[in-house]
Amino acid sequence: MQKSDIGIIGMAVMGQNLALNIESRGFSVAVYNRTGSRTKEFIQKRAKNKNIVATYSISDFVKSLVRPRKILLMVKAGEAVDIFIEKIIPLLDEGDIIIDGGNSYFKDTERRYKIVENRGLLYLGTGISGGEYGALYGPCIMPGGDKRAYQQVEDIFISCAAQTEDGPCCTYLGPSSAGHYVKMVHNGIEYGLMQIIAECYHLMKLGLKMSIDEIQQIFNQWNSTELGSYLMEITSDIFTKKDDLTDKPLVEVILDKAEQKGTGKWTSQSALDLGIPIPTITAAVDARIISSFKSERATLAERFKREKKNWKVDKEKFLSNLKNACYICMILSYIQGMHLLAAASDNFNYGVDLSEVARIWKGGCIIRAKLLDIIKNIYRKNPGLSNLLLSDELRETIFRRSVDLRKVLIEAKTWEVPTPAMSASLNYYDAYRMDTLPANLIQAQRDYFGAHTYQRVDREGIFHTSWQA
Repeated sequence: MQKSDIGIIGMAVMGQNLALNIESRGFSVAVYNRTGSRTKEFIQKRAKNKNIVATYSISDFVKSLVRPRKILLMVKAGEAVDIFIEKIIPLLDEGDIIIDGGNSYFKDTERRYKIVENRGLLYLGTGISGGEYGALYGPCIMPGGDKRAYQQVEDIFISCAAQTEDGPCCTYLGPSSAGHYVKMVHNGIEYGLMQIIAECYHLMKLGLKMSIDEIQQIFNQWNSTELGSYLMEITSDIFTKKDDLTDKPLVEVILDKAEQKGTGKWTSQSALDLGIPIPTITAAVDARIISSFKSERATLAERFKREKKNWKVDKEKFLSNLKNACYICMILSYIQGMHLLAAASDNFNYGVDLSEVARIWKGGCIIRAKLLDIIKNIYRKNPGLSNLLLSDELRETIFRRSVDLRKVLIEAKTWEVPTPAMSASLNYYDAYRMDTLPANLIQAQRDYFGAHTYQRVDREGIFHTSWQA
């Protein structure tokens, strides 16, 4: 029997769509799912008459692959990945390749990399972004791990990835867990961007009393400007959808409890471990957590009622300010994520090329945006830049538009509308450009109660004062 170029384990929608995508590029694919009925249905319907082979046991699946075998795991992150790795390892030969294409925690990827490597096999932890549509028509692929493994699958990955004028949205990112780390930060930035957009919607709705149709028109206009991005595009589209049951805008009948799968939290945790500030992203994670306390929020809304006043504001002027505020906050979300990536790359010896990260994020992924062209070019010009705030290209834009952000936040506080991500963005910018912060008092306090010592501004050395002497 003719053997397949690659095998995919996990036939949920993402796994199915990737199989169809890869097959459409001229490669043969073997598939396996723990529940055989799902595999059978896929083969009989979506994969009918395609170069996709169904298998119904792990051993048959492994036997169906060309050596070195290339096995892509598209199963739920966590224990399921470990279970399948342990199942297939005894059936593989030296040089065979295991690829985890899920949203795995980077530390889990590091552990699995070592286990697989010790068995004489090759491992890739690969972030895949773009959702179901991207998986079928061209995702952004972020592989990291054994470079020899990447070289074996590069032609498959490159062919099925999204394509832009800058090339395919796939590149080798570095050893060990580099790929999953980059995907984690991608998702952290995504959290920030989504929260910023949601806050703009909230201000239009509660502050300006705009209808959903009016809000849709604004987001549609914004998407044709420098704010153009996938998230801006789908937000505009969301506002056009009517609910079949009530004929109201569908967004208005969706419960305001945002869920999460953990990647945003992991991003904030890693940033804290590395000592890198990402307040916009962390505020977005906190906002989702607060949203989950729906019953408490309903109680407190009655106990601490918002003032109902007709605030006087120039609508057109405010929307102009809001557009600029949204843009600067989005810039700052990317800046924080890229700063974290730069620090992690140094700390974990990934050697990540940040210009390449920005390049592959231009297509296929959820955070693709016009802004990434600017970021890509900045890093190509200065690859060692630790923080994009230091770049000349963004200085004037951020400095000028920060005035608009301040005006928006003043109105937001007057209206009692929460803006956690936008407020965090301004605090980040103000703190980073402040040459003197009140941390001197904090150091004095720490030395007072804990003898933690301090440094001085006028001489070298470490000092301690007997404050109560």
